[in-house]
Amino acid sequence: MDPPIEDQDSNKEHVEREVTHVDQDGSSTDQTSSASSSINPGSMAGLQKQDMSLPVKPGQEDCDESSPFIPMGDEESVVFSKLTYLGCASVNAPRSEVEALRMMSILRSQCQISLDVTLSVPNVSEGTVRLLDPQTNSEIARYPIYKILFCVRGHDGTPESDCFAFTESHYNAELFRIHVFRCEIQEAVSRILYSFATAFRRSAKQTLLSATVPPQTPDSDIFTFSVSLEIKEDDGKGYFSAVPKDKDKQCFKLRQGIDKKIVIYVQQTSNKELAIERCFGLLLSPGKDVRNSDMHLLDLESMGKSSDGKSYIITGSWNTKSPHFQIVNEETPKDRVLFMTTAVDLVITEVQEPVRFLLETKVRVCSPNERLFWPFSKRSSTENFFLKLKQIEQKERKSSTDTLYEVVCLESESERERRKTTASPSIRIPQSGSQGSMIPSPPEDDEEEDNDEPLLSGSGDVSKECAEKILETWGDLLSKWHLNLSVRPRQLSSLVRSGVPEALRGEVWQLLAGCQNNDHLVEKYRILITKESPQDSAITRDINRTFPAHDYFKDTGGDGQDSLYKICKAYSVYDEEIGYCQGQSFLAAVLLLHMPEEQAFSVLVKIMFDYGLRELFKQNFEDLHCKFYQLERLMQEYITDLYNHFLDISLEAHMYASQWFLTLFTAKFPLYMVFHIIDLLLCEGISVIFNVALGLLKTSKDDLLLTDFEGALKFFRVQLPKRYRSEENAKKLMELACNMKISQKKLKKFEKEYHTMREQQAQQEDPVERFERENRRLQEANMRLEQENDDLAHELVTSKIALRKDLDNAEEKADALNKELLMTKQKLIDAEEEKRRLEEESAQLKEMCRRELDKAESEIKKNSSIIGDYKQICSQLSERLEKQQSSNKTEIEKIRQKVDGCERCREFFNKEGRVKIASSAKEGSDEDTDEEKESLKNQLREMELELAQTKLQLVEAECKIQDLEHHLGLALSEVQAAKKTWFNRTISSIKTATGVQGKETS
Repeated sequence: MDPPIEDQDSNKEHVEREVTHVDQDGSSTDQTSSASSSINPGSMAGLQKQDMSLPVKPGQEDCDESSPFIPMGDEESVVFSKLTYLGCASVNAPRSEVEALRMMSILRSQCQISLDVTLSVPNVSEGTVRLLDPQTNSEIARYPIYKILFCVRGHDGTPESDCFAFTESHYNAELFRIHVFRCEIQEAVSRILYSFATAFRRSAKQTLLSATVPPQTPDSDIFTFSVSLEIKEDDGKGYFSAVPKDKDKQCFKLRQGIDKKIVIYVQQTSNKELAIERCFGLLLSPGKDVRNSDMHLLDLESMGKSSDGKSYIITGSWNTKSPHFQIVNEETPKDRVLFMTTAVDLVITEVQEPVRFLLETKVRVCSPNERLFWPFSKRSSTENFFLKLKQIEQKERKSSTDTLYEVVCLESESERERRKTTASPSIRIPQSGSQGSMIPSPPEDDEEEDNDEPLLSGSGDVSKECAEKILETWGDLLSKWHLNLSVRPRQLSSLVRSGVPEALRGEVWQLLAGCQNNDHLVEKYRILITKESPQDSAITRDINRTFPAHDYFKDTGGDGQDSLYKICKAYSVYDEEIGYCQGQSFLAAVLLLHMPEEQAFSVLVKIMFDYGLRELFKQNFEDLHCKFYQLERLMQEYITDLYNHFLDISLEAHMYASQWFLTLFTAKFPLYMVFHIIDLLLCEGISVIFNVALGLLKTSKDDLLLTDFEGALKFFRVQLPKRYRSEENAKKLMELACNMKISQKKLKKFEKEYHTMREQQAQQEDPVERFERENRRLQEANMRLEQENDDLAHELVTSKIALRKDLDNAEEKADALNKELLMTKQKLIDAEEEKRRLEEESAQLKEMCRRELDKAESEIKKNSSIIGDYKQICSQLSERLEKQQSSNKTEIEKIRQKVDGCERCREFFNKEGRVKIASSAKEGSDEDTDEEKESLKNQLREMELELAQTKLQLVEAECKIQDLEHHLGLALSEVQAAKKTWFNRTISSIKTATGVQGKETS
């Protein structure tokens, strides 16, 4: 069942011992927090252990002097003596047995101051567990049974076998505590836990009995419920935060157009507990006194019981863009408020029909651009309802498992009050019993009961509203200030004394501290959070008890605690001389509420170094004791009667001064007052704490004059912070403090007196003791310096080894680079030679191409002239041939006509002009005619031969022309190919050489 080692260490460091001091009047004072626990009243699982099953029947034989328990019949309880109270711690998991046993072990081992007590355990669930002083039998503390959640005892065979513990709901169920006890008689542990189990078991029996036999009282049919409404808005960071509520007008302040959620808390506060089975409707409507038909259903997101099991929580989403809700999504004039009605329908197991609770609230809608920060507490509107039920007769039920009641009427407290003004009430509800004192979740603001418990840090309201004129004044001042950041505006001091508007605090604090643009510290912070801190355990222990009442810091492992841890860790590494001191976490938390963690760290460094806060922690807190003395002297001068009263009751100055400084630096005051003190501190310096201290003493003088020694200390620790939970009271106090004039000369004078007094004390002190103390201080300083020297030496050796390794790597890399450089140079030389060779080849190719081109051009010209001549000859021959043919045709036609005209010749020629075969009769033709024919034939043959030769010459000329054109084409192709090959090779060579050279150079 043991967790991992790292979890054990973490939880162990989260524990802070709480020592209880018993006052003379029997009251107790607790001094803080942190851990967990384990017997469950509901499950009663603890009763299954053998060593816890012994029945306790107190009798006379058990009441002797050696018995650890004594029955007290009149109080219906059993009293156990011979117990030692070891302390208590706050817990986050109140029902975890593993964590409770771990905390029991830690508290038992670390207990240095124990307290003998007597424990009174009641026999009924309505009773109260009491811690009594064994000498005086006066009551030290009390814990109602209904607030006790779990009990556990140590395991047998372990050192904790004689211990037991119980957890209880503390501070309105927002915190849980574990109380650890040790028994002188080990066997009594089982009997004590059996007594607790008896009370738990009787609680269950009484519940069943009340269900079957209702109490015979006039108000037994009235069930009281407390219903709270909370409205949440999207904060732009992925979360929904509760909207503020105006205390004067009692209205919620909404922003226009922002997504919202409705959260309803339902808690029964009187009579037998009824079981809420489910919610089947969450409705909303603008206006009041609306009809059921005008209500609009919201989308349900979740429903179920709260972590403490006391409330039933319903959450629904509200779409503001819906036209049904347009009225409550438009900006409201300043002089008006709107009404809004919310209804929730619940199914209760024992009731026959559903029950509807109606809540009417006031709202105002403001601009969506209004600057809002995280809310400092939950804001809700609560209404009490009185449900009158009538028990159904047994014969009217359908079965034994049917509902038990039917609704007679449901009335709210507001309706009852309105009815009282016109008629006397017919029903009166008594608020008695333990349930009537229970506070609904979440509690209303500033309704915390004034008890002896100190105010938890992180409590109080801080209003985010501010008058427009003030915002305009601050806006003008900030605009001027940004123009010249080195000079503070004149009216700054007067404005700061009235309080910086909450929406502007983050910006103004950075400007006052002078770190609005400090990038150096921001970068330093990002480095520091990666380093280990020697004070990590102390930081972790303090984180859980820093602002436990604040929503942003109360969750273990949440964003708030994570950022706070990183800032404290970074500062402890940054300031090695001081490191982490208790109280720094509260200052860092205040800064985190107004700015991101990087800027918060920068402002923290400025406050510690530039405003003198780190001086308080140096040299055995010498400067802090000087501040105590200064406060004492100021009080002696300004509030003499109170100073004399403190002397009378033996309350020394350092005691009330330390109470004041402790309360201030642990932020026990309400948040508004803490923020205003930081305003003044950043503007006027650390001396402002004297103004506030004197103001507190003056306003509380009348009360303090009536106290004794312990009462005064209790007043400083408990009552004084609670007095200023109201922002108005805090404003009056701060106004009084700002109006007080404390001379710096006086403070210097008192400081000088203190140092003179210290010197005199040192001189009067035994030299041996003084030298021994000085020797111890020097030894501590020497040990610290030796440790720092060892750390520095180790860091130096580590650095040298790292540097040597880096140097060797660098030398190896340099050798490799030199080799690459030589190779690159050689490649460059080769590339240059190749380039020169290619350039020479290029020049030769150019010259050859030029010659070839000239030759080809001359051939082309020659061929062109020859072709032209051939063409001219051919055309002439063609013309000549055509003319000859036409003349021949003419001559032949003439001859044919002559032949046709001659009768003699007609016989020898046919119609086609051909010679007919000569007949024997015509053989003796004339010889002249034959000679003429022969001459004509010869002439015709010559002409045909000449025509054939001309055609042949023409064909030869065409062939030659084609041959020349072919040769010309080949020549041109060769020239072009030669051009391409040379050009490509040249370009490729140049590119290759250039690319190799570029790589080697890079």
